[in-house]
Amino acid sequence: MLAMAAFAAITGIFSQRGLGAALIAEVILLICAVFFSKLTVQIENGRLQWSFGIGLIQKQVLIFEIAACEAIQIPWWYGWGIHLTPYGWLYNVSGLHAVAITLRNGRKFALGTDDPQGLADAIERSSHASG
Repeated sequence: MLAMAAFAAITGIFSQRGLGAALIAEVILLICAVFFSKLTVQIENGRLQWSFGIGLIQKQVLIFEIAACEAIQIPWWYGWGIHLTPYGWLYNVSGLHAVAITLRNGRKFALGTDDPQGLADAIERSSHASG
């Protein structure tokens, strides 16, 4: 994102006609940085919760709804952000590690993390404690 912001700023500086477009691009990149700068994942009160950036984008599932989870490595082309993958919806801000989660109703999703095995183990411990 930083590289894209720098590119937009530099091209806007060298092109008077592109200044407005560069400014718009800068604002969009700044908004994306605020909303998607970090992914916070926590387990508390029987819930697995995750949120992006300052917390405006957040989701949660009850621990007892989780049927299975496993630490996975995702290909680089799955990218970052929120999008559909073969693992279901992927929530990721950086890196190539995630935890694939399958719910009892069959729905799947994956959460990006720096410590996939630690998150998978915490989910497993929580599901045993609540079940």
